[in-house]
Parts: sequence; structure tokens; C-alpha cells
Amino acid sequence: RTALAPRDTAARRKGKARRGRGKARNEGLLSKQKRSRRMKANDRERNRMHHLNSALDALRSVLPTFPDDAKLTKIETLRFAHNYIWALTQS
Repeated sequence: RTALAPRDTAARRKGKARRGRGKARNEGLLSKQKRSRRMKANDRERNRMHHLNSALDALRSVLPTFPDDAKLTKIETLRFAHNYIWALTQS
């Protein structure tokens, strides 16, 4: 190896050490960020479920059910829709 090789590896190690997260932030700030991230994730999940439930309600409204007042569960709605589409393609 050349004489420059040890310096190159030392420079690489220094670069890698700088890339880490480090402990520059205090615990209060970290817990605040975790709480904020969790709240945002909860909001995203809540919105996702609202959209999913709205889509399932729209699907239920176009499926023929007997009797009309019985609300199908999510899995029942999907299975019934699958079978209904299959039956329509067979006819």
C-alpha cells in the first residue's frame, strides 16, 4: 500500500462518525418529536379508515341485499361484491 492509505481510512472513519444522529438533541425535544410523529401517524390512519369505510358504504349501496336493512360487514361486503361480479360475468 501507499503512504496515503492510512490517512484515507482515517478520513473515511471521520466521515462515517459525522453521519450518525448524535446526541445533540435533549430528551424533552425527542419525546416531543415522538409524540408529534405518533399524532400524525394516528391522523393518517384515522383518515385512511374513514376513506375505506366510505368506499365500503358506497359499495354496499350498489349491491343487492336481502333484506335491505341488514348491514354487511367489511369482509361480507367484499365477498358478496366478488361473487356478484362473478355472477354478472357468467350471465
